[in-house]
Amino acid sequence: MTTLTVDITNDQEERVLLAFLNSLKYNYHTNPDNDLSEAQKAEVLRRQHLFETGQMKSEPWDEVKKRFVKS
Repeated sequence: MTTLTVDITNDQEERVLLAFLNSLKYNYHTNPDNDLSEAQKAEVLRRQHLFETGQMKSEPWDEVKKRFVKS
């Protein structure tokens, strides 16, 4: 399964998108509060702990971007 996140900016966009999904009988769920699942929260805390204890490091955004941008 793949998760698709869509940022909806107003009520009309939401109505149109939901009507489209319903017309195709797609199975979907909404998350109006943008809450993380318990597993996601645990993963964030795990990574924070690793970073704070020096077991994980961070890189500048430009370095990370280079790994994903095709030249």
